[in-house]
Amino acid sequence: MFSQFRNIDTAFRHIKTFSVAFLVANVLLIGFGGYLFYKLTSEERSRVYVLSNGKLLEAVSSDKKSNLEVELRYHIKAFHGYFFNLIPDDKAIREEVGKSLYLADESAKKQYDNLRESGYYNNLIAANISQKIQVDSIMLDIDQLPYAFVCYATQKLIRSSGTSLRRLVTRGFIRDLEKKTDHNSNGFLIEKWEILENVDQPSGYQ
Repeated sequence: MFSQFRNIDTAFRHIKTFSVAFLVANVLLIGFGGYLFYKLTSEERSRVYVLSNGKLLEAVSSDKKSNLEVELRYHIKAFHGYFFNLIPDDKAIREEVGKSLYLADESAKKQYDNLRESGYYNNLIAANISQKIQVDSIMLDIDQLPYAFVCYATQKLIRSSGTSLRRLVTRGFIRDLEKKTDHNSNGFLIEKWEILENVDQPSGYQ
């Protein structure tokens, strides 16, 4: 009789142990399934589908932080391109510089006014000089707002008699406007912009 009780007690313990193990396994399985579901849902949300010419194309979206440095460099290059890529035509100069002024604060307008008052643009027009800029490198600090930058570039002055090069170095800060417009598609604004250096490069400089 006591042997039967021991067998029943042993069987009950086995059943209890099995039930607990089964319950733990179910909890782990449900947890793992929930993790996979969350992961798949997050990946699905990161996908963007675009309809182009009747075809559904997939594009992967990314947050602004991951592309921040690329976008800042593009904004800086665009601003310097508008400000310094000029042809000897007063209307064209006003239009191009005008585009750059949408990308920066009053510090850029002051630089433009100083150059105009000094006769710089009149000299370009009188001598039929085209001006082009090549951005060589940009140093960025994206650890704190506003983002500080230093831009190193080569400025080309193209005359009928030849081309001369100037070394150009500028610096400033960039603020995120958190809004994009037709005139400022990047949504950034350059602040406290100044020209640190704009000097002729030695002949034969590479």
